[in-house]
Amino acid sequence: MPGQTALNSSVLELVLNAGPIAKAVLVLLAVFSLASWALIVDKWWEFRRINRETDRFRHGYREGRKLSQVYAVSRRHEASPLASLYIAACQEAASHLGGPEAVDHVFEEAEEGLSADRLESINRAMRRAASTEVARMERYLPFLATTASAAPFIGLFGTVVGVMSSFHGIGQSGSASLAVVAPGISEALIATAAGLGAAIPAVMGYNFFVNKVKAWAIEMESFSLDLVNLFARPAVKATRMVK
Repeated sequence: MPGQTALNSSVLELVLNAGPIAKAVLVLLAVFSLASWALIVDKWWEFRRINRETDRFRHGYREGRKLSQVYAVSRRHEASPLASLYIAACQEAASHLGGPEAVDHVFEEAEEGLSADRLESINRAMRRAASTEVARMERYLPFLATTASAAPFIGLFGTVVGVMSSFHGIGQSGSASLAVVAPGISEALIATAAGLGAAIPAVMGYNFFVNKVKAWAIEMESFSLDLVNLFARPAVKATRMVK
């Protein structure tokens, strides 16, 4: 469209004719914006892979007849936080048997099965694994928070510089005509728009991914409780047999 083309060319002309400080502000905001979008896309693919790998692990978890079989499945889908928790639990449960592949024999060591201390050590191992997974999912998210909070102020700095440029032009020319004021005000508005353009996607992406991390933290906590119950169940049966 002719009107849109003229608008784009005028904005580009204003950017090219802007002062050195205004250009530096715009370049800095462009770097923040590009980095934020790259991080948003990368995190979106990361969580997409987590969902896909978790679905595959859940299928193997439901179909597995032995703990060692599920362990082998979990090793193939380590991108899944639940698989990482299962690996940590099996490694801790069978740490004294020479390897997690021997986890099926962990309950044969005593007639009463696993003790409360062993179950607590397994629970601690899963909590450590969950903390590691949360840290992995939260990696680089503080940059989005920094962009969301800093970009508007960087844009505001450019706005102040543009307004100062307008007042400087008024002082030099002795006139407050539109031709004197317009360039500085245009620089100010462009800097404001650039700051908001960098901040809005960053804050939306940050909130979206933080909620994703919280949801996975709850999912991992529930899965940990299920695994502790799974490891404790044979001990309960053995105790009943002794009685």
